[in-house]
Amino acid sequence: MRSVAAAVLVALAFAAPASAGSAQVLQGKHLFGRYCVACHSLNGVTTPKTIGAAAGRQQAQQQAVAPSLRGVGALAADFYLRTGYMPLQHLGLQPRRSRVIFSDEQIKAIVAYVASLGPGPAIPQPHPQQGNLSEGQHLFADNCAGCHQIVAEGGYVTGAIPPPLEDATSTQIAEAVRIGPYVMPHFTKKAISTQQLNSIIDYVQYAKHPDDAGGWSLGHLGPVPEGLVTWFIAVAVLLFVCMVIGTRFRRE
Repeated sequence: MRSVAAAVLVALAFAAPASAGSAQVLQGKHLFGRYCVACHSLNGVTTPKTIGAAAGRQQAQQQAVAPSLRGVGALAADFYLRTGYMPLQHLGLQPRRSRVIFSDEQIKAIVAYVASLGPGPAIPQPHPQQGNLSEGQHLFADNCAGCHQIVAEGGYVTGAIPPPLEDATSTQIAEAVRIGPYVMPHFTKKAISTQQLNSIIDYVQYAKHPDDAGGWSLGHLGPVPEGLVTWFIAVAVLLFVCMVIGTRFRRE
């Protein structure tokens, strides 16, 4: 009797997203089955090791097991699909921004399907124009610059390569802050409020085309390489001056 009841519950669980959803959800389910099911399994439940989407995300990455998509909502699906982070060639790779293989309509369908798997956060609607640029710079320096550099040009950390943010939209920045993709920590609204997030996005958008009032930007590579370039130029100039002085002394 228990086995029959369990079978009924499993059947209902697998049928729920399709029966409860619209035509868009149904389209998303078909696309999910074609591109995503190999890693995330049916209905987004990872097997044989089911790992929670939030608590076990980093553990899943370390074990090369795709996380469960139940409860991640539209937010995570929209971010990973619109950045080209997904689908991956195989588990264990760092998701990198790449060509998006889906149309806008297909992305909306997959996002709708993933959102139908369980209650989860919606796609954020940031308003960077309401942010404060100075506050955003300070917040970015405190929370983000250690990996992405102060000018958001990306960097290197143990086990990952933080990407440059030059192609990130305001929505994608907001999504990344709340999700914490790959090794990036996620920030709740208690850690970074909606207003503070608007300020961070305002600064990141400014950093894409900053006002280089100080002179030569050197490609915004960051303070360390810029300092090295300065020293190389200074050493070259000093050597040239020494050569000129030495030549004059020989003539005399």
